[in-house]
Amino acid sequence: MTSSKLSVENIQKFLTGGNATVTIVNPETGNRFTYKIRQKDNDGAKTPFFVSVLSGQDNESDFSYIGFIRDGDFIHGGRKARAGSGAPSVRAFSWFWRNRQNPSPAEVWHEGRCGRCGRKLTVPESIEDGFGPTCKNF
Repeated sequence: MTSSKLSVENIQKFLTGGNATVTIVNPETGNRFTYKIRQKDNDGAKTPFFVSVLSGQDNESDFSYIGFIRDGDFIHGGRKARAGSGAPSVRAFSWFWRNRQNPSPAEVWHEGRCGRCGRKLTVPESIEDGFGPTCKNF
């Protein structure tokens, strides 16, 4: 698997592609969390993006729901969330989402899969921006 650091210009588009998995790293502290941000395809209707955090050993399936993004705001999932609003992973994502236009010092890494369709990226330009050639202009 190829991972790649996203540029500030590509972060917003990648996160709202509908099928993004990212690791957000604070290089100053070494802390990191991996999140999945998914949007259900609803025939063009505005549906929220659901945010989950990696919470176990299996980095394919051990993700726990923490909240959603609607109208540009991250909202903690309340009682349905698997982590409280004060949990480090929730606080980190909330901070990051508010600062996504200038996330310094945080770094955002994608897993080498398209942020829209989830297919493996192989073209260097696609690896750099996180989208395959077909999904690039959605």
